[in-house]
Amino acid sequence: MQPELSSTPVKVVKNPGRERYEIFTAEHPAEFAGFLAYHVIDDQTVELQHTIISEGFSRRGFARTLVTTVLDRIRDEDGRIVPTCSYVRDYLERFPQYADLVAQA
Repeated sequence: MQPELSSTPVKVVKNPGRERYEIFTAEHPAEFAGFLAYHVIDDQTVELQHTIISEGFSRRGFARTLVTTVLDRIRDEDGRIVPTCSYVRDYLERFPQYADLVAQA
């Protein structure tokens, strides 16, 4: 099963200075719709801490689009994750094709 993404065009930007991935919509390019905070553990592993979608952007698929995009990027970089974010943990249960990204303890 593939995740259903937002139908609104979006851009996901990594903001390393704030340790988060930010999602912007074409409708509101100067205002981020939300973010996924992370913490770098080592060169290959990041802890995904929490997903926040701004008021007015919720229930439109932005959280799923953000998490899918971030996980795909981490996979492309041969990275691993430690999912402490409850949304990311739930997402991994629904879409087990991303389970291989979870770092082994």
